[in-house]
Amino acid sequence: MANPENLIGHEFTSDQNREEAAKNGRKGGKASGEARRRRKAFSEAFDMLLQREFTDQNGNVLTGVEAIAAKTFQAAMNGDLKAMQIIRDTVGEMPIQRVETVEISEETYRRVEEALKD
Repeated sequence: MANPENLIGHEFTSDQNREEAAKNGRKGGKASGEARRRRKAFSEAFDMLLQREFTDQNGNVLTGVEAIAAKTFQAAMNGDLKAMQIIRDTVGEMPIQRVETVEISEETYRRVEEALKD
């Protein structure tokens, strides 16, 4: 249950008046919508290019995905460590990151709480 002393009332607490705050809120909402539309347009353009077919210098027809994979593989074969990491991570061989948790006894917890009170 919430502590009533910690609850913030419904009072308007901004340095701006309500009208200015509402106006600035609308500006933020419009900017957010524009940014979202821009990201969507980029995503759709890249998706189209990844599916499109291209012809390489040897006359092979590859999709954008295949062409990027081939170039990344070629870079890795030439010793590019970043390309090697991209391939490793993409095929699911990314190193596992482990987080170790430790059980804290009630006595240790109580002593830490007491020390923090000082």
